[in-house]
Amino acid sequence: MATAVEVMDEARAQTGLNDFGDDSFQEGLDILLSSLQKEARLHDRGQAFLQHRIVGYLSQRLQVEDWYRRHPEIDHVPITAPLIGLGLPRTGSTALSALLAQDPDVRYLRKWESSQPCPPPSTVPGADPRIPTDKGEMVGTRYHVPTDTHGPMECHELMALDFKSHLFQSFAEIPSYSTWLVQRADLTPTYRYQRRAMKLLQWGEPERPWRLKCPSHVLWLDALDTVFPDARFVMTHRDPTDVILSVADLYADIIGSFSTEIDRPYIGRLNVEHWSLGMQRALQFRADGAESRFYDIDFRAMQADPIGEVTDLYAWLGAPVGAEFTARMQSWWTHAAAEREPSSHADPHAFGIDFDEVRPRFARYVDSARRWTAHSNC
Repeated sequence: MATAVEVMDEARAQTGLNDFGDDSFQEGLDILLSSLQKEARLHDRGQAFLQHRIVGYLSQRLQVEDWYRRHPEIDHVPITAPLIGLGLPRTGSTALSALLAQDPDVRYLRKWESSQPCPPPSTVPGADPRIPTDKGEMVGTRYHVPTDTHGPMECHELMALDFKSHLFQSFAEIPSYSTWLVQRADLTPTYRYQRRAMKLLQWGEPERPWRLKCPSHVLWLDALDTVFPDARFVMTHRDPTDVILSVADLYADIIGSFSTEIDRPYIGRLNVEHWSLGMQRALQFRADGAESRFYDIDFRAMQADPIGEVTDLYAWLGAPVGAEFTARMQSWWTHAAAEREPSSHADPHAFGIDFDEVRPRFARYVDSARRWTAHSNC
């Protein structure tokens, strides 16, 4: 695995640019590279994949700064009251995000632009070359750019521009980085840089409200609130014992394609620890005065009446649900039903997961979620 100097030099050579902006990304990059080198047990393909990815984020950061240097007016693009989806993964948040993206009057982070925000889409004439024409990238046993390439993407890759993102631990076992990320890292600069990239993406387009989504935001809500103080949140809910094993199995599937060996009990512990900590932080953030900024949706209600749940969410936002929006949601839901992934059948013992030990760690969250979703018909 290359050093920080080497990957930064490679990004400079690829772009012909030199300015990375402020150095907020440097600590995360250094810790990530050290953890990959010492802990990840990457094989040659894994090293090549991760190094290419890291250089790509650095190259994009150089280009973001170059666009701002040449067009400082980008900084005046307004980002007003975004709606941010969060919660445990595998709670219906992906389907909700896709449904919200059917609204013709909103802006969301599209899959094809999330890892390559440059150049700003409004500046590209004709078909954008970033839009894939095939099934996308195979990682593990799954294609990680689904058929709907124009659909919404989570915030992970914009966060990766500052090298503070859950994305990296889904590619490799990097315990030093993962511990630093949730215990000591300051994500305020990360969200500031995400906002910077969002302004660039929106530049030259009509002003529209943003719809964002990333389950991991529950871990850093104070930092997120500092950068997006007018944000509102939609939180999806499901029994943690229905999701933790599925997430761990997904990690193992991806990590296994890049590493010489997999430590499944470590992956199990990592997910239990991070997501239980995320729920604790979400509970505290809401209790500290943010309760009125949250709208809650139960997974079962989402499955039973997705259009109704979105309609109720929009009523809470004070926004209409027009006929075109409704028709597009109905069409998406019908087509997506045939492509949904089956539930995980992984062995919890292989991941060292004992549900009787997991439940107490999420007990306060489960009780609160039951109260928060009392309005749902589930």
